[in-house]
Amino acid sequence: MAADPRIALFIDGANLYATSKQLGFDMDYRRLLKEFQGRGNLIRAFYFTTLVESEEYSSIRPLVDWLDYNGYRVITKAAKEFTDATGRRRVKGNMDIELAIEMLELAPHLEQIYLFSGDGDFRPLVEAVQRKGVKVSVVSTITTNPPMVSDELRRQCDEFLDLSHLMPKVGRDPAERAARGPGAPGTPGNPSLERRYGIRQGDETVDG
Repeated sequence: MAADPRIALFIDGANLYATSKQLGFDMDYRRLLKEFQGRGNLIRAFYFTTLVESEEYSSIRPLVDWLDYNGYRVITKAAKEFTDATGRRRVKGNMDIELAIEMLELAPHLEQIYLFSGDGDFRPLVEAVQRKGVKVSVVSTITTNPPMVSDELRRQCDEFLDLSHLMPKVGRDPAERAARGPGAPGTPGNPSLERRYGIRQGDETVDG
């Protein structure tokens, strides 16, 4: 019997949040991990996000801490704050370089990578990893208008998984969640987490 393929997850946190929000679901990161542990020998599950370090308390910190203690390798960096021409406070930051470095370093030890992002900037990265003999699956959605995944990234990958089809396994309808009560501690969109910390999952979203 052939050994299970060695796989890894690379999650662009802000991009995945935006996609799940468009689909009207909350991500359940415990169920997400369990789903992909059943698809092969899961070597790593990376989660990339920026933090606004100038704030006394970062609203995404409880989620980051929960992921860190529950099977994920969390990679963070400080986001940059600035005021735009209209006087609005904006937060800018992305994790593209950090994600690319981790993926290229781990690729020689894997058979398959799952990239949770629709960002077309990752197309050259996917191509580079494929040249190393690694299969790349992109997880995003084309069911929204406009689609959350770029056409060039979807064409480049070996397999495209629509998050809308995975949602019954890795997501939770907000109405259903509210009716049944809180799920796993630290899961974004979790009522107990929101009451305790006053946070919403959307607090992690920053401009790339």
